[in-house]
Amino acid sequence: MNMAQSGMAQSGMERADIAFEVNGAAVSVSVPPVRRLSQVLRDELRLTGTKVGCDAGDCGACTVLVDGNPVCACLVPAASVTGACVTTVEGLANGRLSALQTSFLEHGAAQCGICTPGLLVAATALLERNPTPSEAETQDALGGVLCRCTGYRKIIAAVMDAARCESSTDGAAPHPPTGTFSPYSDGEKGEAPAPATPSPRFSRGEGKGEGQRQPHGLYLDLDRRMPISGHAVGASPIRLDGLPKVNGTEKFGGDSFPADALSVLVVRSPHYHAGFSFGDLDAWTSARPGIVGVFTAADIPGKNCFGVIGPFADQPALAEGTARLRGEAVALVAGEREAILDLDLTDFPIAWTELPHVLQPHEAKAEGAELIHSHRPANLLTSGYVERGDPEGALARAAVTASGSIETSFVEHAYIEPEAGYAYMDGDTLVVVACTQAPYMDRDDTAKVLGLPVDKVRIVPTATGGGFGSKLDVSLQPLIGLVAMKTGRPAALAYTRNESMMSTTKRHPAEMKATIGADAEGRITGMVFEGDFNTGAYASWGPTVANRVPVHASGPYATPNYRATGYAIHTNGPIAGAFRGFGVPQATIMQETLYDELAGKLGMDRLDFRLKNCLRDGCETVTGQRLDSGVGIGECLEQLQPHWARALAEAEVFNATNTASKRGVGVASCWYGCGNTSLPNPSTIKVGISASGDVVLHQGAVDIGQGSNTVITQICADALGLPLERFRLKSADTAITPDAGKTSASRQTFVTGKAAEKAGRALREKILRYANVSGEATIALDGANLSIREGDAARRIDLSELEANADGLVFVAEETYDPPTLPLDAKGQGKPYAVYGYGAQIAELEVDLKLGTIKLIKITAAHDVGKAINPVLVEGQIEGGIAQGIGMALMEEYIPGRTENLHDYLIPTIGDVPPVEHILVEVPDPEGPFGAKGLGEHVLIPTAPAILNAIRHATGVLVTKVPATPSRILAAIREKEARR
Repeated sequence: MNMAQSGMAQSGMERADIAFEVNGAAVSVSVPPVRRLSQVLRDELRLTGTKVGCDAGDCGACTVLVDGNPVCACLVPAASVTGACVTTVEGLANGRLSALQTSFLEHGAAQCGICTPGLLVAATALLERNPTPSEAETQDALGGVLCRCTGYRKIIAAVMDAARCESSTDGAAPHPPTGTFSPYSDGEKGEAPAPATPSPRFSRGEGKGEGQRQPHGLYLDLDRRMPISGHAVGASPIRLDGLPKVNGTEKFGGDSFPADALSVLVVRSPHYHAGFSFGDLDAWTSARPGIVGVFTAADIPGKNCFGVIGPFADQPALAEGTARLRGEAVALVAGEREAILDLDLTDFPIAWTELPHVLQPHEAKAEGAELIHSHRPANLLTSGYVERGDPEGALARAAVTASGSIETSFVEHAYIEPEAGYAYMDGDTLVVVACTQAPYMDRDDTAKVLGLPVDKVRIVPTATGGGFGSKLDVSLQPLIGLVAMKTGRPAALAYTRNESMMSTTKRHPAEMKATIGADAEGRITGMVFEGDFNTGAYASWGPTVANRVPVHASGPYATPNYRATGYAIHTNGPIAGAFRGFGVPQATIMQETLYDELAGKLGMDRLDFRLKNCLRDGCETVTGQRLDSGVGIGECLEQLQPHWARALAEAEVFNATNTASKRGVGVASCWYGCGNTSLPNPSTIKVGISASGDVVLHQGAVDIGQGSNTVITQICADALGLPLERFRLKSADTAITPDAGKTSASRQTFVTGKAAEKAGRALREKILRYANVSGEATIALDGANLSIREGDAARRIDLSELEANADGLVFVAEETYDPPTLPLDAKGQGKPYAVYGYGAQIAELEVDLKLGTIKLIKITAAHDVGKAINPVLVEGQIEGGIAQGIGMALMEEYIPGRTENLHDYLIPTIGDVPPVEHILVEVPDPEGPFGAKGLGEHVLIPTAPAILNAIRHATGVLVTKVPATPSRILAAIREKEARR
């Protein structure tokens, strides 16, 4: 039974009239007294700024103020707020931006935005009672609200900065500025009202408006400065979709369900492997008023099979007779909302027969193991392979070698927004409105499952509250589509936290072993790597992981003799798919921990050892790819040198005077190929100028918090030569935007950004050709007047007099970019990626030798981004990736059946992320737009190995099962002591 059906969600009891105040207005609702306050706010009052991430008080996304006190609305029964004053994010500023909201925009403290309302509400309560909180007080006040994107550091800065501004505002409350950006289509016509547009910087102490400061916030004017034409790249304008994230108007997957939509529940397998059969579904349905129907695999009109990689597509939308993992969907129940809220599924007519199951790769590989898929001869899904030179010979001749094995765990994506969306029929076209990272892939898979032509399926992405890879796979899209097709009514579904965690993809657990050798001077001579990656019951992105890992397992180091093999192995465990790095973070732990061991055997400084071996311009990679330019790993390591020396000196002083705790310092590097591995990877962008003088950017790259809406627009603006403020976005929608590819593999800034650069330049050329002037001319817009100046000569064009196309555009350009790569041969030799990004990080920490606990002191991160298109957004990506790396290293371990909630599954909180110093290295790559490289994946990769190396520096032991929990650290210390 879903959590939403139990406890306070029950609706069958008698209703009561409950009167209270919300955001200063009196309201009255008739609901069961124990209905969750969060449900009342969202479903009855349509105040969807209050988000639901867990319904258990674990995530804090639903935080509201009740009589000025922050509470989790999902834990508050409606009856308890009778006569109370409730404040939600929509009421923090009464239609205006508070200083706190402004500060969030200024600091880039909102990324995906799903947790932002809860954080703003909790911070507002803090500032009301303590206008000048310390960092520790800020962390304490916000500790109950989880964020998976930002890494919290910018949130802390934003709260403290808003507090410091209070004395300089003098109570002024100016109106917010207006603007022209429209980041999202409305899912109907590709249009949306233009929200107010914040400026790139706010001016402290310069408020000039009228009125008095309202409770729960102070008001600041937003300075209207925008980057001038040609200078958007490299500036940090506030993200173009930022305002709705802080004022509560952003619409995520579960925020816009039609009032007449049927609610859908999913019946899921409670077993790892089981056969099943249904009883009398019609009789069960008929006995329950309000239940419209039950749908099974027999109702699916198309091919009941989907997957992100065609040849490996093997996952049914609804299982047919056999469930291969815990949480697999087997049936759908659709009904009226109140009937579904009150539905008890314990007597649902289904009979289960448990079957043998295997959960570990070594079990799945064993002779005679039960086959997960009978159409395959073994449980090996696929493998990837790279070989260069003579690795065995090089290791035999090496002056020193280091060998080891590392095991990692399932890691849950833990985005704060569970999967949600709705579907409806628009004539003969199925429209699916849902959170996603890949609308065109969703369209194709949904069409296949439902037996529809692809042009009869439209995917309209909502704002996406975190993805990190898991929302690349379809989840509920074909399910709600099926119900909408069968019933003719809109169908809506929002996963509970429990079903999201049990049924969606995870990071691949890995069992890895490797040997690396070096000569007496400290040069790497050879490496052999092998890794088994548990891909779970279905393929998902397992082939991508198996093929990407061997390319990257050497790290960003010259390795002349090399062999690496990655295996994707089926088990009955959770499906392992894409998760920020596609297996590279796991392989990097193996490689970087061995590098520390080699440096120790050679008597070399660990950072110097990496500098001696890192790739440089002109080097060849393990796939034989010559890197002629743009290799920035050396610069990253060099930038870390003074920080390394300082950290080691401080650790030595600390350790000389402390016995209960020891300080350690670790370093690790990364490289990451941007985009698909040796496969086509195109993005298409369309940009035009309307008859009214708007620059309309059809931008189909889904922004899941990383900032692609802003960054791609900045690139296009400078390529075109018009200011950012003139742009209006039509964001991802398969009916109106060209395919910009999936948001994954750190490809959007590079690939879609390059397409945007090409489109901007092409549009500029069209305008200049029309005006018959040279490429040196400048263009400007003043309303519907287009001015073109070349030297002292100027021409003015009235756009309203020109003929517009069907999209209302008088000038338009559409361009596609596909990175130049080459296939890998049988030995993995070739050009798998056109552009690589690089980075290195230092972790400083203390280990309590009696408890095994870790206190992180600082992380210093140097990352080569080629060109920082938007430095504030770059910093936010670095901090967010580091936070996820901390979780992977120290606490995150998904165990099916045991950690299917955000109480038992631990992710970093605001108190777990130490200060982060980011060093932006810009070694331009000629292939990237304005020299830019990708970043999103890279920033997570070095964090875990740097932490593990720091633990070993502090204790002398390497934890070989990740995460390095206190019990594992203590066990390693005791094992070391026992050997003495």
